Amino acid sequence: MSYKIEDLQLKNFGMIENFQCNQFSNINLIIGENGTGKTFLLKALYSAVKSLEDYKRGDDISPINDILSEKLRWTFQVDKLGDIVSRSAEESLNFQMKLDKIALNYQFSKSAASKVGTVESLKNGKEGNSIFIPAKEVLSLFSVILKSREIDKSFGFDDTYYDLVKALRISPSRGRNYAVFADSRKVVGDVIDGKVEYDENNGKWYYENNKNQKFSIGATSEGVKKIAIMDRLLANGYLNTNSIIFIDEIESALHPKAVCQFLDMIDNIANEMGIQVFITSHSYFVIKKLFLIALKKENTVKCISLNKGTKAQICDLYDGMPNNSIIDTSIQLYEQEIEEVL
Repeated sequence: MSYKIEDLQLKNFGMIENFQCNQFSNINLIIGENGTGKTFLLKALYSAVKSLEDYKRGDDISPINDILSEKLRWTFQVDKLGDIVSRSAEESLNFQMKLDKIALNYQFSKSAASKVGTVESLKNGKEGNSIFIPAKEVLSLFSVILKSREIDKSFGFDDTYYDLVKALRISPSRGRNYAVFADSRKVVGDVIDGKVEYDENNGKWYYENNKNQKFSIGATSEGVKKIAIMDRLLANGYLNTNSIIFIDEIESALHPKAVCQFLDMIDNIANEMGIQVFITSHSYFVIKKLFLIALKKENTVKCISLNKGTKAQICDLYDGMPNNSIIDTSIQLYEQEIEEVL
């Protein structure tokens, strides 16, 4: 069984004053202008899902309140939890999420210091390993991120970076991999024209092209490093059918052709393996490519358009491209070009 987020309600969560959605799909695209809360929404989901996965894992007997409180603090990098509450809000922050048969509800006010006051969970926890891939690559900052959290224990790189680095430290498994993952790794190899590997002896990453030439990770392009992260996660057994993947600004540092190839891989993972994916983007190419993917099957891709001061627009991309500022700006530039030429 694959775990999927089915329903979400947010109130006074940072810059998101009110949000509700009960129609998520396998692939969920979140768009909106700067400052509308795209990354905030992604982190709100991730911190909740990850807390459920860490709850009662192994020998850990920590209560869900403590796990969630720590995850929120390190994900949003706040001195006190009350700082996450919308500044203009007079009421408490409220979070409600349903994930298959699991529910997680919590709330706290601006006065909350280090603990979430009220937490309700209908089950012990969630299986699987979910991951958040930030807009910035992490391979060249690997040791810096680990030192910042494990030795200095200071803010700088939030928990999305730290959790990702820990996941990437896991060596590729030698056993048989999922066929879909294996196919996706072939796509990655073609896109980056080689592979990125970790040398455990010296604690450094390097890139090796298809001509067997090796380069330090610092001399490797940002796009190669970003896509290579997904390759590592597909190879080392961290991801499985119970995982949920969150990708912030998927187009960052990638050529439009690579973006389309990356999204084809995401489509394969999401719709063949049943893994739910949440993506934020500012790119017309991302919207257009996901629209073409959505045309293959209804309810495949949901588009969530966040707007300042108004209710979020939610639609199935199968029904058409939504009205949004990304497309509007593209049209305006086209019209301006026509005027200049004529």
